[in-house]
Formats: sequence, structure tokens, C-alpha cells
Amino acid sequence: MRSTLIRLAESVSKAPLNLTDASAMLYPPIPLYRRLLRSHRNLPSDMRSLGDDYVKSEFRRHKEVTNPVHIMGFLSQWKMYLDELPTKPNEDYKGKRLDPTVFEKMSPEQLGQLYELMHAAKDVWKPVTPEDGTEKP
Repeated sequence: MRSTLIRLAESVSKAPLNLTDASAMLYPPIPLYRRLLRSHRNLPSDMRSLGDDYVKSEFRRHKEVTNPVHIMGFLSQWKMYLDELPTKPNEDYKGKRLDPTVFEKMSPEQLGQLYELMHAAKDVWKPVTPEDGTEKP
């Protein structure tokens, strides 16, 4: 049990979080929210609507949070997401695999949300089938 607690307390990234550097590169919540929604304009319409809905719901859920550590983590994760979004229209968005350490630290509720998101994304991005009924590779 003790090794699990130590693992949960470890930093998700390789380098330790320096709060002064993190706060210098973070945006305040409202400008970050606006930048996220603006950056979604470069995505295809299906991805944009999914992303916009998710961003709006997450920011609503965390509106009343007062814990500064939780707020810093929330803003830093959204800033990392913003940095990975395409900056030009019609530029392909390349996703990345979830870091195993992040996955291990997720609560059962977060795992459930991730599972629901996976199924919602699969419904949006079904492969296009030609007229003969075979799937595209």
C-alpha cells in the first residue's frame, strides 16, 4: 500500500513543477477558456463541437474550486492541451497516447469519464464505407 501512495504523490511530468515558472506560462482562466474555444475553430466541425462542449462543461464544473493546487493543475493541463492543438486551419491534429503514470493516478470516476469519451469519439469518427460495403483501411 505504501508504494502506491508514493507513486500517486510522484509528479506526472519528468521535471518537478516549479510554481513560479508555471504561473508565468499559464493564462488566467477566462483568457485560457477563450483561447481554447478559438483554437477549436481550426478543427473539423465534428471535433470542434465535441471539444467545445467538453471545454465548456469542464470549466463550468471547476468554476467554484478554491484549492490553489487544484487550480494550478487544472490550468496547466488545459494549457498543455492548448499547446498541442493545430495553429492553422486544416492542419491535421495528431493525438498522443496517454502517459501510463497519468492513467494509473486516475480515480474511478475519471476512468469512467475517459471510457465515455472514448465511446463518444468512436461514434463521431466511424470509418467511411464505400458503396461495396467494405471498410476503408
